[in-house]
Amino acid sequence: MTLAFHNSGGTAVRSGTVTLGTHIIGSLGIDWATIQSTERLPTPIAANTHKNATWTVCVDAWRVPLGMHIETRDVSVEWH
Repeated sequence: MTLAFHNSGGTAVRSGTVTLGTHIIGSLGIDWATIQSTERLPTPIAANTHKNATWTVCVDAWRVPLGMHIETRDVSVEWH
C-alpha cells in the first residue's frame, strides 16, 4: 500500500502513526472481518511538502479462505 502524506501546515511533522484497516471480503462481497495494522509515519515531513511511503499489508492465510480476498479500505493518521 502506497500513501502520499501532505503537510500543508507551517511546521514540520516530527512523528505520528498511520493505521490501515484491511477488510476480508467473501465471494459474495460480504465483509467478514477487518484487521488493523499500525505503522510509523515517514517523518520528518517538512512544512508545505509531501512524502510518500509504502508498506506491505499481510494477513494470515487462515483468515482468508479460498474464494475470499482482502482490500485495504480504511486509513487514519495521527500526527504527534
